[in-house]
Amino acid sequence: MLQFLNDLIMAFIPLFVAIDVPGLVPLFISLTDGMNLKSKRQLIVQATLTAAAIALIFLILGKVIFKFLNITENDFRIGGGIVLLVLAVTDLLFSSDTRKNENTSVGIVPIGIPLIMGPAALTSIIIIVDAYGYWISMISLALNLFIVWFMFRHSDYVIRIMGEGGSRAFAKVASLFMVAIAVMMIRVGVQNILRN
Repeated sequence: MLQFLNDLIMAFIPLFVAIDVPGLVPLFISLTDGMNLKSKRQLIVQATLTAAAIALIFLILGKVIFKFLNITENDFRIGGGIVLLVLAVTDLLFSSDTRKNENTSVGIVPIGIPLIMGPAALTSIIIIVDAYGYWISMISLALNLFIVWFMFRHSDYVIRIMGEGGSRAFAKVASLFMVAIAVMMIRVGVQNILRN
């Protein structure tokens, strides 16, 4: 039992770091700025279920998919970074009202993937399965996704504390960080490819 708990903690931590829940909350606030509470709650469920579905596919078939498509985790990291960069720049350049009317599937892309289940998290899942097996990996994934859901569900408290004007300003700053995260994903992917 002690070994099981130790393995679970060792599997949980890398995935928690890779998902980076505290870092996702400002991005979530940015992407859901202007949405009503009902839409936001539906989006939280949609994003969490999307992340869970993608994670389970990678948990079971990750290496097979990469091998079949002849891609590496670095290719995946660069692709995810480009998608995230485009979405972040769109968020910065266009008003939130326009964005909300045009993009109603923000829960799937970019929140579900690549923000919650990005290249780092998906790669971590493949490594965790190799190290600890399927059951511990699935429990670790479920715990992490519950934390994501809980933090997103209570992100309204952050908005109440900051006020509407403060949250809008913070949302734009968060979009800048999203651009930086996207550039970092692309940079790391390119660096790793050049090293090999």
